[in-house]
Amino acid sequence: MIVTAEAKGIPLAYEMSRQSGKLYIPARKGEKLYMQNPVVVEDQSITTSARQKLVIDHKDLEAMDGKRILIVDDVISTGGSLHALETLVEKSTGTVVGRAAALAEGDAADRTDIIFLEKLPLFTH
Repeated sequence: MIVTAEAKGIPLAYEMSRQSGKLYIPARKGEKLYMQNPVVVEDQSITTSARQKLVIDHKDLEAMDGKRILIVDDVISTGGSLHALETLVEKSTGTVVGRAAALAEGDAADRTDIIFLEKLPLFTH
């Protein structure tokens, strides 16, 4: 299965899902009306000044039980969103087997636990 965070990771996860035939599950930024039993994790992202939360419905956690999980994001900077997604997955019996992104920014490009397509350069003033 593929798990990603709303919103920029969804197109990437969708296309990976379409090509692989694996189900993808987006963690939302807030509770949605369709969620009967939402599970919430908060994280601090470099891209937002306030703490953000990621929410997934409990039925999606049940769908992850026993599955191998790939966590996908658009850009990995500090890894805060990845950590929040891993925390959500840990609420199931699924196992995180990989972490992937289109881009890795700054020190994230030196990490050995992520797969990414390209390094995003940082420009200082």
